[in-house]
Amino acid sequence: MKVRPQRTARTAACTIAVAALLALAASTASAGGNRNDDENGHGAKGQGSLVTRPVDLQILAINDFHGALNTSSTGFGGTGGVQYLATNLRNSEAAAAGHSVTVSAGDLIGATPLISALFHDEPTIEAANMFGLDINAVGNHEFDEGAVELLRMQYGGTHPVDGDRDGDGFAGAEFQFLAANVVVDDTGETIFPPYQINVYDDIKVAFIGMTLEGTPNIVTPSGVAGLTFNDEVETVNQLVPHLQAQGVSSIVVLIHEGASGTPGPGTNEDNCANGLNGALGTIVPALDPEVDVVIAGHTNHEFICFVGDTLVTMADNNGRLYTDIDLQLNRVTKDITVVAVDNVRNLRTVAPASDLQALINKYDAISAPFANRVIGSATTVLSRGQNAAGESSLGDIIADSQLLATASTGFGNAVIAFMNPGGIRSDITTASTGGEPIGDVTYGEVFSVQPFGNSLVTMTLTGTQIDTLLEQQWVGQVSPRILQVSSGLAYTWSLSAPNGSKVDPATITLNGILIDPAASYRVTVNSFLADGGDNFFVLIQGTNRLGGAIDLDALEAYFVANSPVPPGPQNRITVVS
Repeated sequence: MKVRPQRTARTAACTIAVAALLALAASTASAGGNRNDDENGHGAKGQGSLVTRPVDLQILAINDFHGALNTSSTGFGGTGGVQYLATNLRNSEAAAAGHSVTVSAGDLIGATPLISALFHDEPTIEAANMFGLDINAVGNHEFDEGAVELLRMQYGGTHPVDGDRDGDGFAGAEFQFLAANVVVDDTGETIFPPYQINVYDDIKVAFIGMTLEGTPNIVTPSGVAGLTFNDEVETVNQLVPHLQAQGVSSIVVLIHEGASGTPGPGTNEDNCANGLNGALGTIVPALDPEVDVVIAGHTNHEFICFVGDTLVTMADNNGRLYTDIDLQLNRVTKDITVVAVDNVRNLRTVAPASDLQALINKYDAISAPFANRVIGSATTVLSRGQNAAGESSLGDIIADSQLLATASTGFGNAVIAFMNPGGIRSDITTASTGGEPIGDVTYGEVFSVQPFGNSLVTMTLTGTQIDTLLEQQWVGQVSPRILQVSSGLAYTWSLSAPNGSKVDPATITLNGILIDPAASYRVTVNSFLADGGDNFFVLIQGTNRLGGAIDLDALEAYFVANSPVPPGPQNRITVVS
């Protein structure tokens, strides 16, 4: 087991005013940039070596864990679960030749199952403390509950609304959050330290951590208010000379931004012989050549590749696997050589770690009455998988549930509802998850579908604004974001038409009647979209807004009223060539 460095006193966040707390984090960030965590070698397993012998360093990396404490996958004979991840990480660490450090490339928390989300992700932080996480670069989902709540994850304290639900307090993370490109507007300082320098046998290795610049476009705007997210390449390249001045020649970047690898013929999924597709494909080549390793996240892919001399890795999501990187540090040049790297399956064939299993058992017991409550039933699997037009059966159901919740007089008078596809986090299966009969749907299952706690907002849009909204499914998007639509609305879009003209206005109908560009319509969306999330900026212009129920409550009410629920028809959106 690695020995952690002594940590400085931490601040209980919840009772401090927002501005003061942000200032505290900023001052911590300013001081933390020069932090030397362990002069004797963080996690060292030996007592020094010959001057000419390289220093061995193992990096164990995860990304996009999303609080998957007890989530399993059937792939590769069974993977997942933090109780198995802890054992596998500990076994890998024990087999390392020298030093070891465990890192995360963001989205450790946020969009989490009920076992973690019910307690505002305190269980995930506690689990990461136990399995030995050393550094977490912030991802976009770290901001789901806002900056102040994220600061509480680091420094500890009682939740300001729900209090101490598990009855044993919350001390915060024993590992360090990093946020090199997230700046508090009022102070000009980063919300967390931009980097951490670890020392291994007198060789300094810097870990820079950051999230994607586009975070404000995919997080509820209120969650990132007062923060600026800077360009990733500029942020790293400005830090490199500062690190070099401190004697750092070895640099690892933990970035919550992603891509997908393109395997060469006959190669496995880890390989990206034909390069990277996506944001990293342009970011990594532009980084200062002093950057040795880039550990990525966000897109939930799995790859290991070199872009020039820079190693780039990603390890899927939900703790299904982790990356084991073996490096050697040159005592003379202080540079890094990659010796071996592998994406290792978090197989459930090992003995579960008893301390993590006890943590799961504890939170399972507390959350079970909430999770196992039956709210209705489904005739078959309700899938978030989209057809060629971008419509999913579960998306239809969610949009219909939101329309049902806001259609009545006094509740919004809505006639249309839209749902963002990224907010649909899982399918609804008919399998038994908590002892209920097959086909029954539990609260825990629907929570896994919509874990964000967004409220419904009904607003007035003109027909022209509805047309603009549909065009914004392509305009300003990295990839198309096809909104799920409620019953009664129909339209056609073209694959070949240019962005901005994808949707034929003559096909947009409501209950068979053409939408009038000049007429007004009451439209319901969730609060994330209502604030312009996912670049649907026209929704900010909506007038006569009325707040409504939580989206999850609307979905539960739909199941209560309509069970057994069949799959949505997937016939509201049509695509043509």
